[in-house]
This record gives sequence, structure tokens and C-alpha cells, in this order.
Amino acid sequence: MNFKIIVQLFVLIAILSSCVSNKKIVYLQELEDSNPNVYSSDRYGYNEEKYRLQNFDIVEINIKTSSEELNDIFSIVTGDQNNMNMNMGQSGGDLFFMNGYTLDEEGKVEIPLLGEVNLVGLTTEEAKSLIEEKVQKFVPDDDFFVRVRLGGIRFSALGEFNAPGKQTILQNRVTIFEALAAAGDLTTIAKRDEIILLRQYPDGSQIHKINLNDRELLGSEFYFLKPNDVIYAEPLKVRELGAGTNFIQTLALITSTVSTIALILTIVR
Repeated sequence: MNFKIIVQLFVLIAILSSCVSNKKIVYLQELEDSNPNVYSSDRYGYNEEKYRLQNFDIVEINIKTSSEELNDIFSIVTGDQNNMNMNMGQSGGDLFFMNGYTLDEEGKVEIPLLGEVNLVGLTTEEAKSLIEEKVQKFVPDDDFFVRVRLGGIRFSALGEFNAPGKQTILQNRVTIFEALAAAGDLTTIAKRDEIILLRQYPDGSQIHKINLNDRELLGSEFYFLKPNDVIYAEPLKVRELGAGTNFIQTLALITSTVSTIALILTIVR
């Protein structure tokens, strides 16, 4: 076969197989019945399931009463409140780990004066009500305040992220796209239509596959992250081929490859 024809075939195959199309990397596409004249999407209702506390979760429990003596007993944070908030921002939520309550292997926390309280399987609202019942034994006339909240949303980002690793977002609710932003977004060669989400449940762990390209994700139960979620992004086939991720990279690769082939053939001849 003519050398020129071989080179042309090689160039054609490389171009068709190596470049990553925009369709593979654009989030929230309208995959079916797309109407270019519509500028606002349908409104997607939240399908959020209330999170129930699990073993080894970290929760913040604040109890305030009219009694300074009781406040000293219930207090788990020392120092100025402004300094605490500043440290939380700088340490990425580590202060919650140091001063919050961690559910043990039995799902219990030990609160000063109240003793052990089993919180596993409860929502934060239910945990608040349970603690209020116990505080009432020591504080008459409901003259107290109780707040229970998660110590931020902790998750792990693995695979084709620009900044993979363990992340903590100091919010009570985090969307999947906020999680991507915290991890530096996905790389160009990440497989966005098959993101693996490993989620923990009270009775075990389960693997889910979600499609970030599909805007129907906004109405699914996986739009919001849960504590201890693991997000894994697989690479596209282009990484396996070792080709460029855009036309310029692909052209440079083809040029260098063709030059190498031509040099080898010249030497052989």
C-alpha cells in the first residue's frame, strides 16, 4: 500500500477516535426533545431524602440555658466565638472533629450531665427533640435552647478530578455540582455520563451511577450529597489511547507521529 495512503488513513482514524466532543463534557444537557427556542428549563422539584445519622458521623450539639452553671457544663467549645468561626474557615471543618460529638460504633454520643444518647438512625430534628426531652429534666419551664446540626458535609472525590481527595463543605446541604467545584471540577477526559457514587446507608453501602450530562439529575435523589459519599470519575477511552483531548493536541500528536514514521521509513530505505 502506498505510504501516502497509509498516512492519510492513520490521520483520519486518529482524528475520529482521539478528540473529546463537547457533548461528552457539557453538564445538564437536555438530552431528548431539545427545543433551541426555549431559554428557561422546566422547574425540577427537589427529591431530597432527609439524612439519618450514622455511626461515626460528627454532629454539633449546642445547649444554652438561663443558668451559667449549666452552660459551663454543657459547653464543649472554649474561647471566643469569633475565633472559633475564623478557625473553622481556615481548617476546613477540623474544629468540628475536635469539638463536635462523634457517634461511636453503637451510634451513641456522651453529653455532659445527660449521659449517653443514642442518635443513630435519627434526623437532626429528631435528635434535637430527643435531647430536649433529656434537658427538660434539669431545666424547668423549657427555659433552654438546643441546636443539633451536622459538622459539615464530608465526601471523597477520586479519579479524574483536578483536585481529588477528601473534602469538607461547611453547609448542611451540598449539591453534586458544589462538590465538583470543591474538588476543582472534572478533567476534560472524565466520563461525565457515568459518575460512580458510593453512598453509605444504615444497613450497608450501595453503588449508584449518575449522568451529569442529563438535566433530569436536578430532580433525582442524587442531586444532593450525603455525608461520607464517595464520588469516582472514570476516564474516557481517549486516555487509554494516549491521544490529545482537543484538536490542537491531536494535531500535534499526529504531526509528531507522522514525522517519526516518515523518518523510520527513510532510514529503512
